[in-house]
Amino acid sequence: MSTSFLNTEWRVRPLLACHIVALLLLLSWLWQPTRELWDQFDLLLFRLLNQPVLEGGWWARVWAIGSMRPVDMAVGLVMLAVMLKAELVFTGAQVRRALFAFLCILILMLLLRVGFAHLVEGLDWQRPSPSLVVDGAARLTELFPHWEDRWDMKDSASRSFPGDHASVLLLWALFMGFSARGWRMLMVWAMATLFMLPRLVAGAHWGSDALVGGLLLSLLAIAWGSFTPFAFRASDWLERASSPLTRQLARLPLLDRISVIRGY
Repeated sequence: MSTSFLNTEWRVRPLLACHIVALLLLLSWLWQPTRELWDQFDLLLFRLLNQPVLEGGWWARVWAIGSMRPVDMAVGLVMLAVMLKAELVFTGAQVRRALFAFLCILILMLLLRVGFAHLVEGLDWQRPSPSLVVDGAARLTELFPHWEDRWDMKDSASRSFPGDHASVLLLWALFMGFSARGWRMLMVWAMATLFMLPRLVAGAHWGSDALVGGLLLSLLAIAWGSFTPFAFRASDWLERASSPLTRQLARLPLLDRISVIRGY
């Protein structure tokens, strides 16, 4: 089985490149001259996306729905479906290994997130979301209070940096990008961008929460997951550990047609 999207050996150059890009992103956010540029970008992007929400109508309703917690679950299922659809990005023989590898890298990123969160708090880098500090910001929870009571909409955060939601989406896009080509690559990044927008429109996060904090975490996770043997070995172990179960499931009607179950 081909696992060209995984590495069996250390790849030092891309490993270092990911760290350098992540460090430069963070330094650009911390260094005052470039931080002013980030702050200008953040405010401009927020007003561009959020101000039309004040007019209500379909624009506000679309993003209110997109900000609901249950929609995050639906987005996760769509991402999973794209990953597991045989011959879309991965071959039928690769989808199960790709799933295991991505989950391992995702867990790695969550562990990195815990450590980074302590660093952010300790160095006082944290900040509230734009919906809490920008005058005249549209709050979806105030425009649709009846939806908020039922569906738990996300439009604010007292600690918005880094963007956790964006980090998962960017990790998924980077991982899929190892195998996606042509229009499939465009589809993956278009989906990641679209799914990041609800938090930005609603004002739960600044743009740099995603483009600095979220991208930093996803780059570090990809670096240590994909450019070392970690993802290969971890997914190989999961493949062997789950093989008795998947062999049994592959004997069942309908399940035997699913690539992630049958393995081809």
